[in-house]
Amino acid sequence: MQWFGIASGIFWSITYLLLIKRGYQDKACGMPMAALALNISWEFIFSFVHPHGGFQLVINIAWFVLDSILVVQYLRYEPARRPAGESAAFFHGAFLSMLVVSFLTVLLFTREFENYGGYYTAFGQNLLMSILFIRLILGRKDLAGQSLYIGAAKMLGTFCASVMAFAYAPQSHLTVFFAWAILFFDLAYIGLLIRQSRRLGINPLSRW
Repeated sequence: MQWFGIASGIFWSITYLLLIKRGYQDKACGMPMAALALNISWEFIFSFVHPHGGFQLVINIAWFVLDSILVVQYLRYEPARRPAGESAAFFHGAFLSMLVVSFLTVLLFTREFENYGGYYTAFGQNLLMSILFIRLILGRKDLAGQSLYIGAAKMLGTFCASVMAFAYAPQSHLTVFFAWAILFFDLAYIGLLIRQSRRLGINPLSRW
């Protein structure tokens, strides 16, 4: 089962690297704000506040570094995409508020339910991310920050994590529900991305 954990770490690292690559190419952050705030909060908490052990800690820290780059991209590129009439102060205030709320939510949930493995919060925010990715691609008229390979890497990373979670916590019906729901929305996202690519006359396989 350890290999599934390693594979999950690799696929999620690829997801982040592809998001960063597309972000610099498209001048747009491909990670929705709420998902980004939850992700970096989870990684900080389980790297430095309640650190995991062994190889997982290395993965958590690597993810934190990669998500920090995505935060820089978000603050650099997304102000230009904010709705007309929304001030820069409101934009930055909204992001800071989301970051504080996300951090406290993950931290207090972890302590309240003694889920120091972090799998409930990880799967819960993963599901939210899958839904927000769909909202992102439906809201944008282009493919800015997005690619088929990002969706595929995210889906494979979650699948490997799901296999590991099923092995170690087979009695957790909530985790099973999260895993299947994430798979459903990830497949829906990939389908929508392919449809958007065709509408724009872009071969999704050629866009890394």
